[in-house]
Amino acid sequence: MRAYFTASIVGKKFHLSNYQKIAEILTGMGVEIAADHILKVEEKDIQLQSREKRLAFHQMLEDSVNQADFLVAETSFPSISVGYEISMALDRGKPVLILYSEGDPPSLFAYHENEKIVSEKYTPETLPAIITDFLHFVRGEADTRFTFFISSKQAAYLAKQGKKNRVPKSVYLRSLIDRDMA
Repeated sequence: MRAYFTASIVGKKFHLSNYQKIAEILTGMGVEIAADHILKVEEKDIQLQSREKRLAFHQMLEDSVNQADFLVAETSFPSISVGYEISMALDRGKPVLILYSEGDPPSLFAYHENEKIVSEKYTPETLPAIITDFLHFVRGEADTRFTFFISSKQAAYLAKQGKKNRVPKSVYLRSLIDRDMA
């Protein structure tokens, strides 16, 4: 499998260790990842390039999205470019995992009615389970994606239990169902 990873280049000042952890988890799971354009490039490197080199850089990014099976976006630091890349991937029918470590999910995609989008708040401890679940979804190993509305009180409780148990909310819900089935 091949992934395209994107995140804010400016946000590297604050979230580089999270970017690297995401890349490490994906490669550790046997996923080939296009991430050098984020992990090895500085904002000034792009800004100082000629117009032709910036266009070539953009073409390389677009080619990488086209070749990827899915896109992973770390969105804790806002970026119009990341939003553009997410939109490009969705336009091409690619599944997208939107990750954020603080605050709320990106407003443009938080409540988007597209079953190809998975948006998850994470901690370094919950990242492996979130990424594993998403890979099952991408590979078609997930049985069914099930979306439903819950009250704000239920959402707060679910978030609290997920944090308490150090698991993503979806893993917590599945464990409740499995326990009831047993």
